[in-house]
Amino acid sequence: MTRRLRRRTTKDHRQHPLDWTALPDDATLHVFARLSYRDRAALAATCRPWRSLAASPCLWAALSLRRLDPAAAASLAPRCSSHLRRLRLAGCAAADAAPFLRATNLRSLRLSACRGLTDAALAVLAARHAELRDLHIGPDPLDRVSSDALHHVALCCPRLRCLRLSGLREVAAGALAALARHCPLLHDLAFLDCQAIDETALGGLASLRFLSVAGCSGLKWATASESWAQLPSLSAIDVSRTDVSPSAVSRLISHSTTLTLICALNCPSLEDEEAHSPAAFANSKGKLVLTVNTAISESIAPAAASTPFPDTAAVPNATELFDGAAPHLMTTWLEWVMSQSFLRIAETNPHGMNQFWLDQGAALLLTLLKSSQEDVQERAATTLAAFAVVDEESANVDPARSEAVMREGGIPMLLDLARCSRESVQSEAAKAIANLSVNPKVAQAVADQGGISILTNMAKSVNKHVAEEAAGGLWNLSVGEEHKVAIEVTGGIKTLVDLIFRWPAGSGVLERAAGALANLAADDKCSLEVAMAGGIHALVTLARSCKVDGVLEQAARALANLAAHGENNNNNAAVGREAGAIEALVQLTHSPHEGVRQEAAGALWNLSFDDGNREYIAAAGGVEALVSLCQECLNASNGLQERAAGALWGLSVSEANSIAIGREGGVPPLIALAQSEFEDVHETAAGALWNLAFYSCNSLRIVENGGVPVLVDLCSSSHSKMARFMAALTLAYMFDGRMDEVALVGTSSQGSSKIVNFERGRRLALKHIEAFVLTFSDPQMFSMAASSSGAAALSQVAEALCIPEAGQLRCSGAEIARFIDTLRNPSSVLRACAAFALLQFTIPGGRHAVHHADLLQKAGASRVLRWAAAAATAPIEAKIFARIVLRNLELHQAGPST
Repeated sequence: MTRRLRRRTTKDHRQHPLDWTALPDDATLHVFARLSYRDRAALAATCRPWRSLAASPCLWAALSLRRLDPAAAASLAPRCSSHLRRLRLAGCAAADAAPFLRATNLRSLRLSACRGLTDAALAVLAARHAELRDLHIGPDPLDRVSSDALHHVALCCPRLRCLRLSGLREVAAGALAALARHCPLLHDLAFLDCQAIDETALGGLASLRFLSVAGCSGLKWATASESWAQLPSLSAIDVSRTDVSPSAVSRLISHSTTLTLICALNCPSLEDEEAHSPAAFANSKGKLVLTVNTAISESIAPAAASTPFPDTAAVPNATELFDGAAPHLMTTWLEWVMSQSFLRIAETNPHGMNQFWLDQGAALLLTLLKSSQEDVQERAATTLAAFAVVDEESANVDPARSEAVMREGGIPMLLDLARCSRESVQSEAAKAIANLSVNPKVAQAVADQGGISILTNMAKSVNKHVAEEAAGGLWNLSVGEEHKVAIEVTGGIKTLVDLIFRWPAGSGVLERAAGALANLAADDKCSLEVAMAGGIHALVTLARSCKVDGVLEQAARALANLAAHGENNNNNAAVGREAGAIEALVQLTHSPHEGVRQEAAGALWNLSFDDGNREYIAAAGGVEALVSLCQECLNASNGLQERAAGALWGLSVSEANSIAIGREGGVPPLIALAQSEFEDVHETAAGALWNLAFYSCNSLRIVENGGVPVLVDLCSSSHSKMARFMAALTLAYMFDGRMDEVALVGTSSQGSSKIVNFERGRRLALKHIEAFVLTFSDPQMFSMAASSSGAAALSQVAEALCIPEAGQLRCSGAEIARFIDTLRNPSSVLRACAAFALLQFTIPGGRHAVHHADLLQKAGASRVLRWAAAAATAPIEAKIFARIVLRNLELHQAGPST
C-alpha cells in the first residue's frame, strides 16, 4: 500500500509540475529583489511574464555593482535611465562606465576602490548626474582629484545634500566657497584623511549640520575651532584620528550654541588630557564628547535590540543631544563616522587601543553590524575582520579580541549576514568569519552554528569576492582536525575542487581553495575524497599553469599532503602518474619564491617513497634540481633546508639515484646541512648521508669533503637520538672495510698521506660510534639480563633502548645483509653498532618491523646472531643487543599464530 501511494504521488507530480510563473506578482518581485541584476536578467530570459516583471521600476531603483564596463552599462541603460536612484560602484573603470547608464534621475552615488579617479572623470560624473543629492567617494585616497573637480561638482550638482570624500591632497578656499554658493542644501560634509583644508573657508558653509574631518592632517585647530563654532546649524562634528587639542575642543564646547556632539575617537592629545584629568570634558554644557575613554555604549547604545542607537525618550538628556537635528539623522551620521574611524583604527592598529577593543569596541562593532545602512554594515564586518588580526604577515590573530566578538554574540550575526542577498555584505561577513576562525575556539563556534555549510554554499557563488572569502573561511576552518570531516560531509571538498576549474589564474579564489585542499589532504579520509573529486588533476593543473606564487605554494603543499599517505591509499602513486605532475614539481624547485621551492621539495620528498615515483623524479631531472636546491638553500629557512635534504634522502634509496647524487655534487651541501643547529635539518641531512654512504664512492666523497668530523660531532652532541643514530650508522658504513680499497687508490706519492688520513678518520669514527652505543648501556641492567635466561629482563632492556622514530625507517634487503655481514666484522665496536641497529629495526610495533624480520629470516641471520650473542670476546652490549634481536625475531614468528 505504501508503495502504491508513492507511485501515485510521483505520477501526480509528473502530471502537475509546479508552475513558477503562477506565483503572485508581488511574491515574484520579492524573490527578484533578492537577486543580483545578472540573476534577474537570466530569469527574465526564461519567459515573457518574468521578462515583464524583471523590468519593473522598483527592481531598478538601486544597483550595487563591483564591476561595470561601458558595454554592460549600455545594456542596462534602458532599465536604468529613468528608474535608477541609488548606485554603488567599485573601481575606476566602473566610475568611467557609469555615465553610459544614462541615469539622469540618479540621487545617490557611492564609489569605492577609486584611487585612480581623475578630475576629468569626476567632472563627467557630476555633469551627467545633476540631480545628485548624495556623493560618497572613498575610503581609498583620491590622489589625482584636486579642488578644481570639487568646484565642478558644486556647479553641476546644486541639490547636493551630502558630500563625503577621502584622501584629497587639498581642499582650497575657492572650492569651499563654490559649495557654499551653489549648494545651499548641503548639510552633511566629510573630508576624511585629507592633507590640507582651508579652515576659514569651511566655516563659510552656513548650511552644515554635520561635519567630519577625521584623519585630516595639518589643520590649524585654533583657527578651525574659532571659525567652525560660528556655524549656525552645526549639530555634530567628527575630529577622530586627528591631533586636535583639548583647548580646541573646549572652544567648540563653549562657543558653539548649536553643537551637541563631538566625536573624537583615537585623538592622542585628548586621551592624554583625560589621563591627567578624567573629568576634563565632563562640564560640556550638555554637549557629548566621545573619546575612546568614554563609556560610549552607555551614551549612545541602543535602548532596545531592534534600534541601533537611542531615540529621544530612551537616554537622559537625549532631547538636548538631538536638539537641532532629527534623531534619525544624528543616528545615521554617527553610525557612519564611527564605522569609518573604527575601520581606520583597526587597519593601522595604533598603540594603546587594545583595551578599548576588549572593553567596548567589539560590542560597538556588533551594534553597527545591525545598522540599516548597507555601507555601515559592510565596514563593521570589514573592521571585525581587520581588528582581530595583529600581524598580517604571519596571520596572527589576537585571541582575546576574537573571543570578545564570540562572547558578544557576533558569530551568529555574521553568519546571518553571510546568508543575506547582498553580495558585498556577504563577502565582508565571510572575511570576518575567516579571520576570526583562526582562533580554534571561534572556529568551533562557527562550526557548531552551521558555519561550514553556509561557507560551502557561499563558495559556489558566481561572485568572485564572495567565493574567495568563503574559500578563505573553509581554509582557516580546515586547520582543525575536528572540522575536516565536517567540510567533507557538507560537500566542501567537491566545491573547493570546482573552484579551481571555475576561476581564472591570478584570482585569490585559487590560493584559498588550494590552501583548504592542502589542509584537508592531510587527513586520510579526506585525502581520498580530494582524489575522488578530481583534486589531483586540479592541483597539478595549477602547478603546471599558474604563475602566482601563493597559488603555486598551496598547490604544491596540497600535492605533498596527498602523497603523504602512501601506505593507507594509492594517492602517492596517483599523483606520480598524473600527467606532468612530477615535471611541474621539479620545475617549481627553481622558483624565485622560497615558499614555492619548499613545498615543491616537500612534495618530491613524499613522492619519493614510491618506487615508481623515484624513477620518474630522476628521469625528470629531479636529482640535479634537488642537488642544486640544496646548494642554494644553505642560508634559507629551516623548512626549505629540511625538505631539500629530505627529498635527496628519499631519492637516494635507489642505487642509481644515490650514485647520481654523489656525482652531481650532493655530498658537500648535505654535510653543510648536517652542521645546522636545528634538529629537523641536521637529522634529515644525516639520513641522506646514511643512504649515500652505502656506496663506497659516496663514502669516499664524504671523507674528502670533511664529513667525518661533522658526523662525529653529530653523533656525540646532537639532542636528537635519531640524528646521533643515523650519524653512527653512516660512520659504520664508511669504515666497515668496504671503502678501504677505493680510499687508498692513488699515486705512490699520495699513498702514505691517504693511509694516515684514512686511519685517523677510522679511529675517530670508531671512538665515537662506541661512545654512542655506550650511552644506551646500563651496566646493572645489562648484567642482570646477561645472567638471566628469562624474557622479562631482555624486554626491560629493549624498552629502555628503543628509539621510537627508528621504527619509521625502512631498510632494503641489501642493507639488512650488510648489517648481518657487519656482525662478523673484526671490530667489536662495529659489531655492537650493527646489532644495535637491527634491534631498532625489529622492535615489535615498529612500522616496518615485520618487513625487517622477514628479511633477516630469509638471510639466515639467526645463526649469525646466536654466534654474536655467545662470542667470548664480544662486549656485553653486543651480546645483549644480539639476544634482543633474536627475541624480536621469535616474537614476529609467533605473531601470526597468536
